[in-house]
Amino acid sequence: MLGSSENGTALTVSALGLGCMGMSEFYGTADESEAVRTIHTALDAGLTLLDTADMYGPFTNEKLVGRALTGRRDGVVLATKFGNVRDLENPSVRRIDGSPEYVREACDASLRRLGVDHIDLYYQHRVDPTVPIEDTVGAMGELVAAGKVRHLGLSEASASTIRRAHRTHPITALQTEYSLWTRHIEDEILPTIRKLGIGLVPYSPLGRGFLTGTITSPERLEEGDFRRHNPRFQGAALDTNLALVERVRALAGAKGLTPGQLALAWVLAQGDDVVPIPGTKRVRYLQENLAAAFVELDETDLDELSAAFPAGAAAGERYPDMSSIDASS
Repeated sequence: MLGSSENGTALTVSALGLGCMGMSEFYGTADESEAVRTIHTALDAGLTLLDTADMYGPFTNEKLVGRALTGRRDGVVLATKFGNVRDLENPSVRRIDGSPEYVREACDASLRRLGVDHIDLYYQHRVDPTVPIEDTVGAMGELVAAGKVRHLGLSEASASTIRRAHRTHPITALQTEYSLWTRHIEDEILPTIRKLGIGLVPYSPLGRGFLTGTITSPERLEEGDFRRHNPRFQGAALDTNLALVERVRALAGAKGLTPGQLALAWVLAQGDDVVPIPGTKRVRYLQENLAAAFVELDETDLDELSAAFPAGAAAGERYPDMSSIDASS
């Protein structure tokens, strides 16, 4: 469950969600029919949380998810995000917009593209340093009052920003990167959201696919795959990270699991308030991820994983440019 019944933010979701970003771009060639089949397979298996954003595509991912949900909206917790604005002439150029005017404009546009009358979980995709968070979240709260949005979320926000936002309007979930190789939130952010009764939605719980053990060189990735330029997939950092994944592979093999299943089981074991959204655009990888939800790790397993892959051991920055990440997070 995300959020808390005590502060009125409780949102019941499946243990795993599905990240839909890669179905449209960033991870090589898109295949819409396979993407829709993946979404339908996820829903048939009992996954209820689908995650998209207006900037994925841009805009095309929301449209794809909307088409896939035709006749299947009931029971789905639909999450999307706003505020990471891309230039339509040159999508590689981006800006952050958290102005109240844009909040309202972006929500209406997402509703149209998704073909729905409300969004279950609406995130600010990136914090706008030029707009007080109180103004942004205040406008988001107006969307809740208007019935356009049911629950509010933040993405990649620092602990101080989260506290200010939550005082303005109750926040249900924080979406941020979290996995065996990305554990920066454990020091301050995770304790903060747990104190406030805010759930955690980790994106990239498989380290952008690296923790599956199938990526050994950026050159083996498709042209157009953004990981070819990710610092953690380059040079000496790649060598360090490959050695760490080999340790995970050894532990996984001893349990009859794939490295990705063990890595995902580790995220799931961090608490009932943690709902990872591994992204995939193919049914076969979805099915592998689903199996991880049935893996039970005991304290010995968790200690072994922590010893094999200590917090902070991964080499390289998370993004080539970290400037859009809220300061101190």
